[in-house]
Amino acid sequence: MRKFLCCRDNFAEKQAWQKYCWVNIEMPTEEDTLYLTRDLKIPSAFLSDIRDVDERPRIETEDGWTLMILRIPYRDEGNDIPYITVPLGIIMKADYFVTICHHATDMLPDFIRYMQRKKLPIDGSWDLLFRLFLSSSVWYLKYLKQINNQSRAVEKELERSIQNAELQRLLKIEKSLVFFITSLRGNDNLLVKLKNLKSQREFFDPDLVEDVEIELRQAQDTARIYSDILSGTMDAFASVISNNLNVIMKRMTAISLLLMIPTLIASLYGMNVHNGLEDSHYGLFVIAIISVAFSILSYWMFRRKNWL
Repeated sequence: MRKFLCCRDNFAEKQAWQKYCWVNIEMPTEEDTLYLTRDLKIPSAFLSDIRDVDERPRIETEDGWTLMILRIPYRDEGNDIPYITVPLGIIMKADYFVTICHHATDMLPDFIRYMQRKKLPIDGSWDLLFRLFLSSSVWYLKYLKQINNQSRAVEKELERSIQNAELQRLLKIEKSLVFFITSLRGNDNLLVKLKNLKSQREFFDPDLVEDVEIELRQAQDTARIYSDILSGTMDAFASVISNNLNVIMKRMTAISLLLMIPTLIASLYGMNVHNGLEDSHYGLFVIAIISVAFSILSYWMFRRKNWL
């Protein structure tokens, strides 16, 4: 889906491209691809790189076009891993500013609504670039809060009963945090490269760049903290599971010993040898009393040692 948003007209949507328009393409079709390659003359290699879901954040220049790939957070409800990151391609040349994303994310529509509501002025393509950078960091923080709330809910369920389903949910959340940490690190490296572009520094708003840097650092620190906490929680529950298994095995062993005592006594007196009770009318009762007595004594000893 292709949209032409005029940055000088409060991001109003236009029917065709004009100066100061942002070309925003989400989930591009073949028609959109033809428009980019045939009408705008964007190198096809750029589009192939953006299509790669594993493409890392970087900056590249070809035929006067500048490509920047930014990793942005994406909530995929149909996937086993609820939160992942996807590449957002930003392509710039003179008056052209093009963004391409092959996923329908929450970030871009929210960014447009926010800019329309706040009526913030956009001073050139670099200003719009850093605002998108800032928005991505804010959305990382939003999703990190949701991830933290989900992990707390799973931990409460695990406190009541340790089940494989809850542990698998924690593992998927941990994978999401790994994706976030890796992508944020790549975005940070991209930001450093952008700040070192001496030829473009005159177009940078230093306050905006500082805001981007602060939000990006905060998102990185938050992701690391949540990842460390979740790793510690997983290790703790693994220890609890191992301890519970040891307790169960100890109890099963104690119960087996209690059941073995009457069986052993009955086996001894059931042998075809003289034992003094073979002709007694009370032999069965004597054997039963002896078995019960030894079982009670064993039970008392096990309870005293906290085996039962």
